[in-house]
Amino acid sequence: MKLQFEKIEPEAGSSFKVLHNTEPETCRVYWHYHPEYEIVFIPDGNGQRRVGTNVARYETGELVFIGPNLPHLNFSYGKEGQFEEIVVQLRDDFMGDPFLQKPELTTVRRLFERAHAGLTFGIETRNCVGPLLAKLPEQAPFERLVTLLQILQYLANAPDAEALHADGVQFDLNPKEQARINRVCQYVEQHYTESIDMRAVSDLASLTIPAFCRYFKRMTQSTFTDFVNEYRVNQARRLLDSARTIADVGSAVGFNNLSHFNKTFLAVTGQTPSAYRKTLIGNTLQKNL
Repeated sequence: MKLQFEKIEPEAGSSFKVLHNTEPETCRVYWHYHPEYEIVFIPDGNGQRRVGTNVARYETGELVFIGPNLPHLNFSYGKEGQFEEIVVQLRDDFMGDPFLQKPELTTVRRLFERAHAGLTFGIETRNCVGPLLAKLPEQAPFERLVTLLQILQYLANAPDAEALHADGVQFDLNPKEQARINRVCQYVEQHYTESIDMRAVSDLASLTIPAFCRYFKRMTQSTFTDFVNEYRVNQARRLLDSARTIADVGSAVGFNNLSHFNKTFLAVTGQTPSAYRKTLIGNTLQKNL
């Protein structure tokens, strides 16, 4: 199985990402790696766990903390039937560069260091942390952040944590390829509000345009156009939580006409921009009741 790079962005209004998947194989990458840390909780389901060199079965209640660039298999890979997972993806500086250097976070800093080998947790910690993780998808951004800090503290002091990946075993992640794909991603982050120059992007990768398109699809399992559109939509989701018109939001994130923006937003999120905004307003009103 070919190792793939996954590009992860924080979601709208947050410095980290929370995913709540209730269907198998909802992720488009399988044996993959990314520079973010990842907490995975499986409230319902069983299957194969593959983290680094560790291959084992997992059961309902599985809880793991995976460090950056540690290859792992999508937990829903090959699954059919009932399945649910809650995933938290974050960088160690998600609250700023000095975050983990605070004296109050000494044990959490050590947790992040230990996560480089991947950690699995016993039933005692699962029973404490599982309900907190289950709350995250429905919480407002501030409450979600507070809950995440509680989760990290629990994990940092867990007496039943076990390392998964064999110490000292390295995977060939090809630093040159990592640097090349990161240059492309950074270009999109800096220029997504403009018309993307494919020649400039392919030059960053030292490839012709056709060769770059094939390379990007092979590395990310996504076309470059889809990647740019998804990035723009994620930025639009943040701006929709404001008083700006939908047309203005679409233009601000690089869509040159409203129809294209509406169509792409619907394809990526399953909702039109106006429906998404109504959902945001409804969630805010409900939390304020």
